[in-house]
Amino acid sequence: MSGLDLLDLDSLHSGEELEIRATVRQLLDREVRPYVAQWYEDGHAPVRELAGMFGKLGLLGMHLTGYGCAGASAVSYGLACLELEAADSGVRSLVSVQGSLAMYAIWRYGSEAQKQEWLPRMAAGEAIGCFGLTEPDHGSDPAAMSTRARRDGDDWILHGTKMWITNAPLASVAVIWARSAEEGVLGFAVPTDTPGFSAREIRHKLSLRASSTGEIVLDDVRLPDSARLPEARGLKAPLSCLTEARHGIVWGALGAARDCLETALSYALSREQFGRPIAGFQLTQAKLADLAVEWHKGYLLALHLGRRADAGTLTPEQVSVGKLNNVREALAIARTCRTILGANGISGEYPVLRHANNLESVLTYEGTSEIHQLVIGQKLTGLSAFG
Repeated sequence: MSGLDLLDLDSLHSGEELEIRATVRQLLDREVRPYVAQWYEDGHAPVRELAGMFGKLGLLGMHLTGYGCAGASAVSYGLACLELEAADSGVRSLVSVQGSLAMYAIWRYGSEAQKQEWLPRMAAGEAIGCFGLTEPDHGSDPAAMSTRARRDGDDWILHGTKMWITNAPLASVAVIWARSAEEGVLGFAVPTDTPGFSAREIRHKLSLRASSTGEIVLDDVRLPDSARLPEARGLKAPLSCLTEARHGIVWGALGAARDCLETALSYALSREQFGRPIAGFQLTQAKLADLAVEWHKGYLLALHLGRRADAGTLTPEQVSVGKLNNVREALAIARTCRTILGANGISGEYPVLRHANNLESVLTYEGTSEIHQLVIGQKLTGLSAFG
């Protein structure tokens, strides 16, 4: 990192933040980096084992307080996400979905009994959670969700399908969002062993192959009212969870970009053509300089948003600025780094194209670039372009 830190970014962090970053990086260097290329090749990662390791380190729900959570700052959480995604976006997705979506939803909107039941085990990595909002026919427009929740005496009956749900095939609890005819959008903490609940692994992915992704089918799943998240009312509840997760993505995308940039720089210094390292050619240096400038700009943006989150002043529109910019630029960095590596750039021996493929998914999930452009556009003009 030191060779890339043109602006002395480390000086902007506290000793505790740098220590957290170093601890996460050491774990990943030991337990993930040597194996992740093969996981990607196989289309399978040891998610349960990873969750256990991350839980022991305090990474799961680390920015939440109580119930076994670490209570770390938003910036510390962001630095952890950066290091996780420098290893692989799928690994960071495991942590983001667990902590910022499933755990956050229960922590923010659940009953005390739900928090006690799930959060300590989820923080320890003993129970894996998922977050069911996206549907086969409703991605960017969750207000049109088809999944229904209807009353049946004191119980609720859930019926519908959720798609592209990270961690779903391995989850012990699923936070499911469904529409009630009387009460609008409601959230439920659904134990995945409930009759009528099923989750299948989505195969043949060309991105996020080291992540478990599933389709959830809710076939008249009967739940007691105690499974409902009592404080969740309306679409603002799940959208607030997405805002929480997007902050981690703002940082995480920088990790993938950094790994690509470090790889390209090292390669350019060792690869010789026409009698000298390709790093000595003006065109290569121009690429590296532009990529480094964009990376530093993205980092400063992430840090600014992280400090605002810690101050309690971060807004959803500001998170949209970060998600739009940093993922878009990270993908551009990955693609350009691939050109520096030439044909070797498509080899699994190097992480660059794996990161680029993963970032294609990151560009889409938690709000597509187009959705974030419209969020920012509405803030600028005061006019909604949705619907």
